[in-house]
Amino acid sequence: MGFFFFVQNMSLEISAWFVILLYINSVSASDSDPLQDFCIPNSEFSSLFLSCKNSSLVTVDDFVFTGLKSPGDSSKTGFSSIPVSSNVFPGLNTLGMLFVRADFDAGGINVPHYHPRATEVAFVLEGRIYSGFVDSKNRVFAKVLEKGEVMVFPRGLLHFQMNIDESRATILGSFNSQNPGLVKIPSAVFGTDIKEELLEKAFGLNGKELDKLRKKFVPKS
Repeated sequence: MGFFFFVQNMSLEISAWFVILLYINSVSASDSDPLQDFCIPNSEFSSLFLSCKNSSLVTVDDFVFTGLKSPGDSSKTGFSSIPVSSNVFPGLNTLGMLFVRADFDAGGINVPHYHPRATEVAFVLEGRIYSGFVDSKNRVFAKVLEKGEVMVFPRGLLHFQMNIDESRATILGSFNSQNPGLVKIPSAVFGTDIKEELLEKAFGLNGKELDKLRKKFVPKS
């Protein structure tokens, strides 16, 4: 009987460790590795199903993107971004990456935000950008980046950018995920249905101040 309980307990312990290892592997994994050279999406089938175009029908144009030659429209906010995903650039599909062109007018900012599923590398194409991130101990790592310099923002950490020049600045951001996600702090906090009482207490705001912020960040229908 004692031997039976010993074997049973040992089996439970092995099972527990197996579950833990599976969990660790799942939370540390990023996008899945591709199982073939490339997978150009087949537009003839529903996007709910991953279907690759026959390789004999693939051309070099599937791997070339020309949509970043000109800046986006920054006239309303002083900032514009052009994300490039597999939706517009088929050659990126299943390769675990996405990139974006961001343009800043003088004084323009990219508000504090984070990407829950990707690390970002930002390369300054033009101008001077005050750029940085905040770690989990609330330490700020920030400096002014010059043209040709690069900064990395670790996955899931809050980061920000601001053009400190009097002329336009441009950066190119690259992400190690096909779907990095984007959470902008101002709109996530003040543009959602979080209870007003909680926000007033958390930020030391009165009702009038909170109402002003909510009108600014609530998405327009």
